[in-house]
Amino acid sequence: MKEFAPAKINLFLDVIRKREDGYHDLGTVFQTIDAGDTVSAETRADARINLSYNKPQDYPVESDLVYRAALALRDQSGNDTLGADIYLDKVMPLGAGLGGGSADAAATLRLLNRLWDLRLPPAELERIGAKLGADVPFLVRGGTAFAEGIGERLTFIEPLDLPAGEVLLVATPHDAVPTKDAYAGVPKSGPDRWDAYKAVWAGGTDAEKSFGCHLLDSDSFFNAFEISVFPKHPLVEDMKRRILDLGARVALMSGSGASVFGVFPDKSTAETAAETLKPYTRYLTLTKFWHN
Repeated sequence: MKEFAPAKINLFLDVIRKREDGYHDLGTVFQTIDAGDTVSAETRADARINLSYNKPQDYPVESDLVYRAALALRDQSGNDTLGADIYLDKVMPLGAGLGGGSADAAATLRLLNRLWDLRLPPAELERIGAKLGADVPFLVRGGTAFAEGIGERLTFIEPLDLPAGEVLLVATPHDAVPTKDAYAGVPKSGPDRWDAYKAVWAGGTDAEKSFGCHLLDSDSFFNAFEISVFPKHPLVEDMKRRILDLGARVALMSGSGASVFGVFPDKSTAETAAETLKPYTRYLTLTKFWHN
């Protein structure tokens, strides 16, 4: 049994405030994309959970979100006899701001929920996922959503698609951005920018349609982490500049980096850009938005 684990990008991301618990309140718009990893699993009769990969990883299996998601779901089921052999076909890069590890965990929850015939509703899987990582609840369902708090307060909207003919390019330079680098020095904007952004969605007679147009307007894309990341990681800033120079109508860093995505007006321009960018990337794909 297999499950696709679509990655995500952030169409908008602002850091509102630092909380007393040390975390930060964010305002962001998540969007899943048609690129990601694949998780496969088979049942075991001996109650063991094994995890293997298509290529060696640089961390112990026990710390992998896939392994932790399997344990968390089994604990929730109350049946400690459940076991599985899990195989992760890992494609997405680490330290890339694409939510790859969280997407794998979300896919594992969906997959084992079916494999073990637990029949838990999506809301319960999201609740379990929230204990694994802030992005996991969104990635359980995917599509398009507002996220607030540390990313756990979700408002799903009608899933977005790119305008006809446009192509999404996602490129990760030869760099990785530690989360602490992104948060160090990022300005705390307060609620005004995020509230104004949400107000566009709330207004109008056809809110979802008008908001969808606003989300994909070139002037609406924003990521506060570019302010803190670019000075320390010039390869990321350079990638954004290259994507724009190659014809994208908009380019933006995703999450806390290091990946940058660009929206190109047509397939030919995107393919030419991808060929030019290959030497400068550790991951590169041409894709589109994803939703069920």
